[in-house]
Amino acid sequence: MSTRKANLTGFSPRKLAAAAGQPAKDPWARNEAWRYSGPFTRGNRFRGAFPGFGIAVVAFAGYMVYEQVFLSSAHDTHGAAAEHH
Repeated sequence: MSTRKANLTGFSPRKLAAAAGQPAKDPWARNEAWRYSGPFTRGNRFRGAFPGFGIAVVAFAGYMVYEQVFLSSAHDTHGAAAEHH
């Protein structure tokens, strides 16, 4: 027994697609080709989605390094002195 319901019209989209096959010449292929090439490729479309994000990441990483190298030791000495008093 099949778990699918019987189609009342007898029309089967799968049989139609199998019988139709691929078209010999797609009249819209030329009109659609520009969407997926050149500046409109997927990588190029998302590259400009977050302008300035790369610069912000580098600046934040630079600040974190600066804080760890130059400011961390100054905070540690004040914290240790406050604990002893």
